Amino acid sequence: MLRTDHTTRGVPSSTMRTDDLDFDLPESLIATKPASPRDSSRLLVVSKSDPDRLEDRVFSDLPELLNRDDLLVFNRSGVVPARFRGSNLETGGAVEGLYLHDAPGSSPERVLWVAYVKTKRPRVGRRAGLIDPAGNSTDVVIEFVEPFPSEGPGAWVLAVDGMIDKNTQQILDAVGGTPLPPYIVSQRKARHEEIADSSDRASYQTMYADLNDAGSVAAPTAGLHFTDRVMSGLKDQGVHTSEVVLHVGAGTFKPIEADKLEDHDMHSEQCSMGSAAGHFTNGKPSIGRVFAVGSTSARTLESFAGVHGSGGSIDQPIDTRILISPGYDWKWVDGMVTNFHLPRSTLIAMVASMLDDPASNCSGIERVQQIYAHAIHNGYRFFSYGDAMLILP
Repeated sequence: MLRTDHTTRGVPSSTMRTDDLDFDLPESLIATKPASPRDSSRLLVVSKSDPDRLEDRVFSDLPELLNRDDLLVFNRSGVVPARFRGSNLETGGAVEGLYLHDAPGSSPERVLWVAYVKTKRPRVGRRAGLIDPAGNSTDVVIEFVEPFPSEGPGAWVLAVDGMIDKNTQQILDAVGGTPLPPYIVSQRKARHEEIADSSDRASYQTMYADLNDAGSVAAPTAGLHFTDRVMSGLKDQGVHTSEVVLHVGAGTFKPIEADKLEDHDMHSEQCSMGSAAGHFTNGKPSIGRVFAVGSTSARTLESFAGVHGSGGSIDQPIDTRILISPGYDWKWVDGMVTNFHLPRSTLIAMVASMLDDPASNCSGIERVQQIYAHAIHNGYRFFSYGDAMLILP
C-alpha cells in the first residue's frame, strides 16, 4: 500500500527481522576504487523466474542480455562535493562536515547550510575556517547558528561567509570534497591507499549526471558502470533509455537500527519523473520491460506509480519515503541493475522483494543470501565502487 499524499511509503505485507538482511563480508572485497575501464566491472546475472540462474559476466555484456524495446531508467542527479573540513577559529580543533541542503531562509545575501558536523563541543556562535580538499586554507568561514534536529543528531544550521556573491554550488566547488561513503574512507586508511580527491570527483559521478541539477550527497552507484561503449551497444540493441531525478540524501547511509524492518524510520528524498514520464502513458509502460538502474530509480518509479494509482499527477516533484521489501507489489519496474549492498540495509530488502517469486519454493531473502554467497565465494567487489548485478524478470 502507498500513501496517497506526496510522501509515499511502501509497507511490507509480512514482518521481516533486520537480522535476515545480515551477512558476513571479508573486508578485502570492499572496493576502494572503481574498475578501469568502468564497464570492465563484473556483472552477476540472476532471474526472478529462474532461481537456478547465476551467470558470471562482465558489465560490457549488458546490451546483449536485454531485449529490443526494453527500457532502462537512469537517475541523472549529480553528486555535489558535499564533504568539508576545517578548524575551530578559537581552539584550533578539527571540524568535519557533510553538507545536506540549504537551510530555510538561505539567500544570496546570507547563505545558510544544513549539515552534519563533527567537532568537539559545538555551540551557537562558534566559527570555523574551511580548507580545500588539498589542505590549503580558504576565505570561507562557517558559523554555528542552531541545531537542526529534524535531520537527526549532529545536524546544524551553518551561516557561510567569505565568498561574497557566491551560491552554495560555487562555494562547495571551492572547498568541498567528494562525499565518499565512510567504508571506502576507512578501508583506504587500512590499506594505506592515497587517492586524490580530483580523481574521486570524476569517478564518483555517473557519465550521464546533469551537473546543472546536482543535489545528491551520495552517487547513484549502479550507474557508475555505464560507458559510451555500453550506451552505444544499448542503442544498437534497440534498448530505450530515459531519466528520472532523485537527489540522494545522507539517509542512504543510515543503518537499520530497529529489530524489525517495518519499524525503520525511512528517510525522505525529493524526486521527479523527468524524461521517463513520457514512457508511462495512462499509468502503464508504453513499450517493453522496464529496468531501473539502481535503487534510486526504482524508488522513484514505484513512488510515482503509487501517485498515479491514487489519482495524482506524475508531472510534479514529490518527496518519497517508500520502503520496498518482500511482499511489495511492484507496479512499473520489471528488473534492475544494482550493486552489492551493505548488510542490514533497506537496499537488500528491495532486492529481496524483486526476487520474491510466489511460484518458487525459495523466498526473496533466501535468494539474496544464496546470490551474495556466490558473489563472495567468487570474489566479486562490493558496495559503491564494486561490481554489479542484473536482475531479470
